[in-house]
Amino acid sequence: MSKTKDIIVIKFGSGILTRPDGIALDDFQFDGLVNAVSNVHSLGKQPVIVSSGAAAAGMMAFGIKERPDDLSELQACCAVGQTRLMHFYETLFRQYGLNVAQLLLTNEDFSTPNRILNVNNTFENLLQHDDVIPIVNENDSVATEELKFGDNDSLSASLSILIKASLLMILTEVDGLMDSEGNVIADISDIDGVTQHVRSDTGAYSVGGMSTKLEALAMASLSGIPGLIANGRKFEQLPELINGEGLCSRITI
Repeated sequence: MSKTKDIIVIKFGSGILTRPDGIALDDFQFDGLVNAVSNVHSLGKQPVIVSSGAAAAGMMAFGIKERPDDLSELQACCAVGQTRLMHFYETLFRQYGLNVAQLLLTNEDFSTPNRILNVNNTFENLLQHDDVIPIVNENDSVATEELKFGDNDSLSASLSILIKASLLMILTEVDGLMDSEGNVIADISDIDGVTQHVRSDTGAYSVGGMSTKLEALAMASLSGIPGLIANGRKFEQLPELINGEGLCSRITI
């Protein structure tokens, strides 16, 4: 893919899109994240968002408090929630004169030659339009197990590699990977060397944990794409993170 701007892939986890104290999408977070992404765009970068949150949004619509175990029920939540999610993004980005484009992908889109070409061509054309912010999610409403990524961390890494991103940012609810004393490990060059610091817990609406984030960033890094894990509730530091500053864990292998 030819590039006229640096492509920055930014992954939003469900935990930073929902209120920590209730079952609802977090208006404040959406406002702040969209403002931060628009600031990144104004710096001459091309942001591409990989957004979780469809399942959580659908669960909220149905009044469901725990992630369904039944696949068809979960897919129904995603189908309803995805429309809510995109309505939020479309309304907020319009304030900055930006349009949004929705792309729902599955693992097959990155493993079948014709579909790889189709995805690449779509992005090639979308990114020629300076006023478009692509928003990507897994096609959870129809994907079967054999076609699923399973988490948007892996999807964000595969997408970054395909569209030749300059940076992959995974935004979550913590400042990065913490050591045993609670300090952020700022630079990670050996994933195996930090696995003892990985906790296995995930959020109420989340699928992937810290382990999947590190694996995704390792995959991107091995393809020459630097990456980082940062706190999505500190969205004001997005421009700093892109400039190599800010509080985060940076992965280079």
